[in-house]
Amino acid sequence: MPQLTWQKSSYCGEGDSCVHIAATPTGIHITESADPGGAILTTTPDAFRTLLRSLKEEPHRDPQGPGLEVTTVGDDDRTVRLHAPGVPGVPAVTTDRRRWETFVRGVRAGEFDHFVA
Repeated sequence: MPQLTWQKSSYCGEGDSCVHIAATPTGIHITESADPGGAILTTTPDAFRTLLRSLKEEPHRDPQGPGLEVTTVGDDDRTVRLHAPGVPGVPAVTTDRRRWETFVRGVRAGEFDHFVA
């Protein structure tokens, strides 16, 4: 994989762990800087566009659909998993609810729209 230039939401504080997005000619890459395993989920621009649209329309509902799916894990819904449903071997990006909501605030502000323009 080529060297990636990661972008995080401007709502993420300096030095804080956050969801990061990068793009290459072959796809959109998503990671969580606090993930010790360094999982990187790669998806298509169309799937990422659908995720952005869904988060803008209903930011407090976990998007479900083709390409990417967001699920909460645990009894307290504090862990958020972003994954490609039905695609074995593709890593899931895991974050916490606070970091996810920071990412969603950036999505709603249009900070990641250029990745799918």
